[in-house]
Amino acid sequence: MSETTPTSHTFQVDLRGLVDLLSHHLYSSPKVYVRELLQNAVDAITARRLIDDGFDADAAAVRIVTDGRRLRITDPGVGLTVAEVHKLLATIGGSSKRDEEIEGARRDFLGQFGIGLLACFTVASVITVTSRSAKDAAAPAVRWAAKDDGSYTVTEVPATERPEPGTTVELVARPGEDWLEPERVVQLAREYGSLLPVDITVEGEGEAPVRITDTPPLWEREHPNPTARRLALNRYCESVLGFPPLDVIDLDVPLSGLKGVAFVLPHATSPSARPAHRVHLKRMLLTDTADNLVPEWAFFVRCVVDTDSLRPTASRESLYDDEALAVARDAVGAQIREWISRLAAEDPARLEAFLAVHELGVKALARHDEELLAAMLPWLRFETTAGRTSLPEFARAYQPIYLAATVDEYRQVAQIAAAQGIGVVNGGYTYDGELVQALPRLDPQVKVENLQPGVISASLDALDTRTELGLQSFLAAARARLDAVDVDVVVREFNPVSVPALLLDDREARRERQRAEAEAQADDLWGGILASIKQHAPRAQLVLNHRNPTVRRIGAIADPELAGTAVESLYGQALLMSHRPLRSADTALLNRSFMNLLERVTKD
Repeated sequence: MSETTPTSHTFQVDLRGLVDLLSHHLYSSPKVYVRELLQNAVDAITARRLIDDGFDADAAAVRIVTDGRRLRITDPGVGLTVAEVHKLLATIGGSSKRDEEIEGARRDFLGQFGIGLLACFTVASVITVTSRSAKDAAAPAVRWAAKDDGSYTVTEVPATERPEPGTTVELVARPGEDWLEPERVVQLAREYGSLLPVDITVEGEGEAPVRITDTPPLWEREHPNPTARRLALNRYCESVLGFPPLDVIDLDVPLSGLKGVAFVLPHATSPSARPAHRVHLKRMLLTDTADNLVPEWAFFVRCVVDTDSLRPTASRESLYDDEALAVARDAVGAQIREWISRLAAEDPARLEAFLAVHELGVKALARHDEELLAAMLPWLRFETTAGRTSLPEFARAYQPIYLAATVDEYRQVAQIAAAQGIGVVNGGYTYDGELVQALPRLDPQVKVENLQPGVISASLDALDTRTELGLQSFLAAARARLDAVDVDVVVREFNPVSVPALLLDDREARRERQRAEAEAQADDLWGGILASIKQHAPRAQLVLNHRNPTVRRIGAIADPELAGTAVESLYGQALLMSHRPLRSADTALLNRSFMNLLERVTKD
């Protein structure tokens, strides 16, 4: 068996295909070319500061000049030698930030992937880089010129043109493209680079330079007083995020090198709404749609932050969701939680204004934080039979507290329970049930029980024996009429007198009725399966209020047919008052009773 000697090959890269990949898949828009140019310029200045003790980085400036057709960006940075041009500019993935001399200082650099300059091919057909190295004073300047067909040339710049150390990048726009227009370049430069620690200007043809940078960030500046700072941050929020904030929360996470502010939304928003946090990485805008910066429960804030250590994705348009980001997210959440606790202790009026808009978010947080729950319970409001009130106040008036598991269950009994002095809390809204059940952990003297129909029926007054015997024939007719909808009929006395009837049932009874209805509508196979899981659940009860004059008159009707129709009408009203969904049998019964009553009224 013969052996073959393997041969070594080098990957060939189709630049046109790579540009298409960058513009359609890696980057969300060609506009990122401005970000990449600024990034390279600032990193070059940072690199020169590390190797040149005499370099005044604070006085360094990046200048952009464009006429719409050609754009030049110049920086006084570290520059490149001829060898570095071949190594870095012609090598995809190459980056001067991997230089061994500055490897330990990579934290100071914005870009690390080595593909940034190629992003310019999304808007330019030709890229020319003219550079002179600051590392070697004797090294000649070099010019690298590349076309979007993948070809490039490298030439030494004549000594007569010897530029100062640094780099100039020139782009020639693709035909029909307007990405190099001065107004657009100013807009994009401000979007990405307004916080960069280097002076940046953009100059159109024959126009005065426009200063781009506005540093330090507003949240790090000195202000005459807290009110002036707050007003400045409010204006910033309106101009950048588009809303006047309800409040401002300072964020500072040293472990992640993260500083900034969280603006509290002035309007309610859905917990499932996609957040849009604005994140800068080493003062360069990374994204204005970050959705993984804060915990999910903090959906009521929008953040603007800068970080120097969290990792960007390869496109540099979002944060890499790793352990470091998880730690930062938890820390941001803790600071938002501390702000809420501080309001509860120091500024109740502002807390109530916040809760009027964002109570749901606070309830979401309080489920998992008993310390915050204890602090917030006096301020959180719940729907109860005593009106909208706080749980501690409600617990002082009612023992035990009964918890209705759904909104429908609460609505069925709220009016009657209130009249009977029974304390019921509506646990059907998001998070409310969990918070009510957590109450005994904070105060062991509070007792919380799940609401059962028997709790209400046991509080209703029974009739005297003589009256109950006199209603037996009426009850027999009423029960026979409502047997089709699996409802029993009883008569009691209760307040308020204005309520003629009350429908009581529990979840097991409702599930059994739903199963029976599905069985009736199913084919033989599925109907047999449903029949096999039949349960003997308690039936729903229509409780007629004998104190109500209408009910007393109905109970005295001698005609069984008319009495049955009247009971069906009372059942229909009680059913509608409970806000329960109507089954087909219920709908048929309501229609029948309505038509029967009309027939009675119109009969000659």
